[in-house]
Amino acid sequence: MLDALSLKNTQDELNFKPNFIAKALELLTVEKATVPFVARYRKEATGGLEDVDLIKILDHYEESVEKEKRRAFILETIEKSEKLTPKLKNQILNAKSLLELEDLYAPFKSKRKTKGQTASELGLEPLSVIIKTQKTGSASELELLANKYITKDVTDAEAAINGAMDIIVEEIYQNTELKTKIRDLYWKEALITAKPKKDHEKIPDFDKYKDYFEYSIQISKLTEPKQSYKFLALQRGASEKVLKVDVLFDHEQAKPLVIANLFTDFKNLTFKDTLYKCIDKALLSYLHSSLSLELKSELKKIADESAITVFKENLKNLLLQPYLGSKKVLGIDPGVRTGCKIAIIDSNGEFVDESVVYPHPPKNDVQGSMKNISELINKFDIEFIAIGSGTYGRETLAMVNEHVAEVKSKKTKSVLISEDGASVYSASEIARSEFPNLDVTVRGAISIARRFQDPLAELVKIDPKSLGVGQYQHDVNQVKLKKSLENVVESSVNYVGVDLNTASYSLLSYISGLGESLAKNIVSKRKTLKGFKSREDLKSVSRFSDKNFEQSAGFLRVYSSENPLDHTFIHPENYPIIEDWCKSNKVKVTDLVSDKSIIDKFKNDADTKEKIGVYTHEDIVKALLSPSQDPRKTFTPFEYKDGVKDISDLSVGLNYPGIVTNITQFGAFVDIGIKENGLIHISEMSNQFVQDPLEVLKVGQEVNAKLIALDPERKRVSLSLKTQNKSSSNTYSKPVHKNTNTAKPIDDRNPFSKLKGFKA
Repeated sequence: MLDALSLKNTQDELNFKPNFIAKALELLTVEKATVPFVARYRKEATGGLEDVDLIKILDHYEESVEKEKRRAFILETIEKSEKLTPKLKNQILNAKSLLELEDLYAPFKSKRKTKGQTASELGLEPLSVIIKTQKTGSASELELLANKYITKDVTDAEAAINGAMDIIVEEIYQNTELKTKIRDLYWKEALITAKPKKDHEKIPDFDKYKDYFEYSIQISKLTEPKQSYKFLALQRGASEKVLKVDVLFDHEQAKPLVIANLFTDFKNLTFKDTLYKCIDKALLSYLHSSLSLELKSELKKIADESAITVFKENLKNLLLQPYLGSKKVLGIDPGVRTGCKIAIIDSNGEFVDESVVYPHPPKNDVQGSMKNISELINKFDIEFIAIGSGTYGRETLAMVNEHVAEVKSKKTKSVLISEDGASVYSASEIARSEFPNLDVTVRGAISIARRFQDPLAELVKIDPKSLGVGQYQHDVNQVKLKKSLENVVESSVNYVGVDLNTASYSLLSYISGLGESLAKNIVSKRKTLKGFKSREDLKSVSRFSDKNFEQSAGFLRVYSSENPLDHTFIHPENYPIIEDWCKSNKVKVTDLVSDKSIIDKFKNDADTKEKIGVYTHEDIVKALLSPSQDPRKTFTPFEYKDGVKDISDLSVGLNYPGIVTNITQFGAFVDIGIKENGLIHISEMSNQFVQDPLEVLKVGQEVNAKLIALDPERKRVSLSLKTQNKSSSNTYSKPVHKNTNTAKPIDDRNPFSKLKGFKA
């Protein structure tokens, strides 16, 4: 059952219709439906909410549930201590954030006695009240007043005054309303500063962080997505003991807030100097350290969220990049001393044969290697050659294109494929179970060939952090990163759907309602049946329940089924309605999926549309009209600029075709045919202002970029998509988002550094 308060909080916080939020949460939390299933097959109930919307709703709801649990715990704990006043209870009940709740709870946490508490127990609270309120006499009288509080535990007037001051200091830094106001001031005015630590030269590669020596930037600036990554860089420098990172704030700015909130008619108070000392101590010794830690923690969350968002989008585009399909592929994992490992896969992705050639030093057997490859092309009727992009990848590609005559005569295409993660896969448990008798390097060649044939099917076997499309992925919150990336993989797999009779258990495990155990059971049953003949056959799989069938069946296509609806994304729950319609209209289901005029008739049937719902009816029509149920684009060969093999072949001012390989908050990296990726800085992406690189480019996108700067010594290639022709396809044409943040950092240096994680 849904938590009513958490549901209301979620409905208030998000800009979706309340009834759709409620229904979505009921489906996801009460009925235990998956996000992909609800997004595709329960649109009528949710108003067509997409998977990203559903995940956002679920995350907000779960956060609210945890907040309400914490609120209840705090109330119960303080009430048990008999310190819960009506005012405090009201404050706790109305606290909007966890930060506010923790501020209210802080004075009541089980901890050692504070100086203020000790002073109160010694009877010094009346003296603290005198210091805060007296408006007569002179400041020099304080010592005389303090003498009245001397006891065996309070040895002299100075001890009494210090104790009274401790009480006042505690009242200042424990005042939640005041802390909230000062916190807001920190967010507006504070700086994050960095400088090298003592003996930083002893740390290996310390100069990676030289752009952050004597560095400062406004905290407000670091909340911007395109700037937030800098905090992760600073944190990494600190963790590697190269940088000292601090929060800098002029506490004089906060004094008026303290005075206005805690003291009445301050200018006429007798002991102002003593109170100033209390304010200074509260601000510098307590609030600053507390807020510094808090702000760093919040900046880390902001930077994590931004980095994870970029990673998610990059991963999605990588997984959904164009696929080759059912073609025979020769995969090459380039090597030097150990040779280039070759793997042959057939049109279904099955491993056929292996070999190894040695075209590079020390053997330099170019002729023999190319003869071997030519023979393999002829023997297995190879249509494409996929070559890993790592060490000697480009050299291998050049030799294949130059020396293998059969490549040209048979029109066999050779392409360079990113091999990021191939070595991770080849040593994984999945690879060992697939190919227990093959060497890891051959498994790597198989992975390269398969990821070219079907990127999604192969890349799901690899930890996304190893795929080369993230930034600071090892620095962000690993739990959140893992959950977010799993959502992306699950969403992508279900968006594309899978062939039930060819998909690996790794791919099947991401299908809605399955998981690794059921996926393995499906593969096992598939072998027994020698292939599934229909979706209904799924019900014979061990431990496959009706709920599993409901959640997964629509995403599993069976092309060998006699029922053509099994070839589509149409869910079996809608088969009876479609079959009844066909009977009423005296047509066969096979006619419906093949005859556009009949599909048009179904499309325009108002009664059917009303019966099954507008969204579901529209999706069924789309499925019927689609010649291929795979929504991805098919692969088309890409050609780099002729004659470009090395950075020395580049010329400033010329344009170079390339493919976007990674996107970060500050720019995009582009493969233009050489070892070094070029950088299109965010400021060079368009003639118009760009707030977010992901609004303009995506991983896998083809671009034609102009070379604007070259640094051969540091291996840096700077590119631009700016153009004088505003109608150019490379010009960002979305609505311009004006930057309303006018705050400028003291020092905001070029982020194009040699920090780990940058592919400069």
